[in-house]
Amino acid sequence: MINKGIGGGNTITGLNFEREGDILELLKKQKGYTVKGHIIFYKDKEVAQSYRKNALYKYLESKKVDYKKYLSKKLLPDEALYVIVNNTLFIIEMKFQKVAGSVDEKLQTCDFKRKQYAKLMAPLNIEVEYIYILSEWFRSPVYKDVLDYIISVGCQYYFKYLPLQKLGLPLPSGQG
Repeated sequence: MINKGIGGGNTITGLNFEREGDILELLKKQKGYTVKGHIIFYKDKEVAQSYRKNALYKYLESKKVDYKKYLSKKLLPDEALYVIVNNTLFIIEMKFQKVAGSVDEKLQTCDFKRKQYAKLMAPLNIEVEYIYILSEWFRSPVYKDVLDYIISVGCQYYFKYLPLQKLGLPLPSGQG
C-alpha cells in the first residue's frame, strides 16, 4: 500500500473494485444499502446521489445552474457521488490499465478538473473532492512522481478500493 493511496481487500469498510467498477452495484452488495435509480439509501434513509457522465448536467439543470456560465466545455465524470451529510460531490475516476498509454498523462489533470468541478458546484455551495480508483498497474515505481503530484494538489487515489468512511457514508451494519 502506498502512503495516502490506500487500497486492498477490506470490503467491510469500503468498496472493493477487484471484480467490477460500478459503484452502485458494489453499494447494493453492502449490508444496509439499497439503490433506487440514482439515489443511494442506507437503512431506508437517503445518504447520497449518483450522477454519471451527462447525468450531472441534468442535475445542475434541475437546480437552474447553466454549466456554460462556469465551464467552456463539459467534463464527464465516471462517477459523481453527492454525499448529503457532508454536502460534498466526490468526482471518482476509475483508471484500470494493463499497458502504458494515454491514461498515464490523464492522471496529471486532476488539479485542473477538481477546480473546474468546484467552479461548477459553487452556485450550489457544494464542496468537491477528486478521487482516482487505480488498478495495480499504477503501483509501479515509474508512477511515484505522478502519485505524489496527485496528493500534492489535494486530490486522492486508492488502489481498487474506496473507503466508505472517506466519503462520509455509513459503514455497513455491525461494522466500524
